[in-house]
Amino acid sequence: MKILIVEDEEKLARFTELELMHEGYETEKVFDGRLGLELAESGRFDLVLLDIMLPGLNGIEVLRRLRKSSDVPVILLTARDSVMDKVSGLDTGADDYITKPFDIEELLARIRAALRKRKADTVSSTLSSGLLTLDDASHTVKYDGNEIELTNREFGLLKKLLENKSIVLSREVLLEDVWGFDYMGETNIVDVYVRYIRSKIDDVYGIKLIQTVRGVGYVIRD
Repeated sequence: MKILIVEDEEKLARFTELELMHEGYETEKVFDGRLGLELAESGRFDLVLLDIMLPGLNGIEVLRRLRKSSDVPVILLTARDSVMDKVSGLDTGADDYITKPFDIEELLARIRAALRKRKADTVSSTLSSGLLTLDDASHTVKYDGNEIELTNREFGLLKKLLENKSIVLSREVLLEDVWGFDYMGETNIVDVYVRYIRSKIDDVYGIKLIQTVRGVGYVIRD
């Protein structure tokens, strides 16, 4: 497995590189956003560690451009701890984030989780409920033939619910499988994203796709 480190703090980049090499990963590191984007788009890497505060292009812009051509897993590295930075990164297509300073064991765990998820996602499938279809291979969602635009996080949440039709999934399970097993935020982020999906599907087509099971979680039933 080869990991690209895009981090302008050279000491941190070197420390991270040494720890990853000790764990058996191949690594390459760069210190600015433009070169980081160029390398990330090359297709040579299995995962990208991407700092938000970078010279040239900031990490969010690098990620935005990268997602036009690549679905390589990206973990954001940021010294910021605001909810908006995290939401912006996740909505732009990040697979996970970790706040600096971080414990190397936590970073390694997040890397393993992202790589496991990537491996599982390589198995393409089409999921459906009534007139709604989700095509994992083309990353599209349609209702009665009409395409619905979802963010990566909304797509992942809908996919998880469709994969478990008629099974009530708790917020904790959805956080673990969609946001990452060691996500440290509030569980109400699931409620927020369910509302986003409902506004794009239920409210537009007059259906009740995702049902709330009070005190338990959410479920999709045909």
